[in-house]
Amino acid sequence: MEMVNFVGNCIQRKNVEWLDLESFEGVVDNVLSSLPVKCLLNVKAVSKFLRDLIRSQAFIRLHLSRSRENALYIFFPFMPINRNIYIIDADAVVTETVTLPTDENLSTLSMVCSYNGLICLTNFPVTLYSYSSQGVAVADLEILICNPATHEVGLLPKCSPSEEDLGIGVAFGPEISEYKVFRFFRSKSNSEIVLPDPEVVPYWFLLPTSRPETVLPPECEIYSSRTGTWSCIGPVQHRPMGAHHVFVNGKVYWFIPSEENYDIPGSILSVDMEEHFEVVGLPDTLTELSFLIDFEGCLSVVAVFDKDEPVVIWILKNENEYVWEKKCSAGIPYKGMMEELHSVAARESDIFFITAHDYIILDTDDSSWELVEFEEFEPNAHAVFPYTESLLPCSGRFAGEVNNQRAA
Repeated sequence: MEMVNFVGNCIQRKNVEWLDLESFEGVVDNVLSSLPVKCLLNVKAVSKFLRDLIRSQAFIRLHLSRSRENALYIFFPFMPINRNIYIIDADAVVTETVTLPTDENLSTLSMVCSYNGLICLTNFPVTLYSYSSQGVAVADLEILICNPATHEVGLLPKCSPSEEDLGIGVAFGPEISEYKVFRFFRSKSNSEIVLPDPEVVPYWFLLPTSRPETVLPPECEIYSSRTGTWSCIGPVQHRPMGAHHVFVNGKVYWFIPSEENYDIPGSILSVDMEEHFEVVGLPDTLTELSFLIDFEGCLSVVAVFDKDEPVVIWILKNENEYVWEKKCSAGIPYKGMMEELHSVAARESDIFFITAHDYIILDTDDSSWELVEFEEFEPNAHAVFPYTESLLPCSGRFAGEVNNQRAA
């Protein structure tokens, strides 16, 4: 505590001898790493020593490790005008409201993931010329990486032109600042498309173009923060059921639709940072109200059933042999509460559910439910994700790495 007071006094003093602080550099790191990002951004302006310290890779790693001990939730409302996102603590209290940069083209902004303090947003710009004569949107997808704590927003380079975007997913690593974005789409240029063997690419992934007799397989392209560019791997055998995905233990996971009903998951698609794709079997037959989450550091499935045990959570305990274990099941206290489920996220032993009209937290330790209310926003559709505050750059490269690349 004495050292904390010493550092605080040094920061507040106008005519301070910064050598006093520099002689305690290791201790200063430890003290500052426990501060929220908002405070650190102010501390950076005090001296060159503190600025360089806070911008260093070692300090950013230390601060992130501390932040992970205090995991939060981040809410994103589906509202056409309100650009606010909300940080929610463990007690379901809004601790911070962050306003995203206002842009008239950010009319269809959606949040698709959150990891290590970075969030991924997607947007289809709507302009006067965004629609074809048939009334079909032809605007190209925009993908943004944002750090809500530092208020930094980065727009990724343009994606390949497409007739339809089928889903994206973001993988992080191997370095904490690196990430890859996997984008599935149906190409606009069909002159060079070779129709796949129907025994290799199942019929439900072959989507019609404007000509009913023509079918196109899904394609995948990958953005790497290391290179700052997109690379296309071409047609792929499977496509996800949209943008809903989860990143767990070095892999991205999506649901794959079943053959019988496109709205119900039939299996799980995974890909790692080396771009190796795999299909994982489900723990049981699922429903339309099913979600993938990171629970206790494992890939997990949450499904709502119309049975005696309406909500069931499974955990993938063995990734190599795909061994699923039922974590818990719980009856819903209020009838009809889960008829329309929009988003699910987990933090420690709690699972947060957002329905059409309610916010509910399930404590998996005792299968108890808590109904939560917020004064900051109306109870309409939101997306919720686990959130950890950090100083990570949106570019995926630290300041020194960016400067070195520019010098080269």
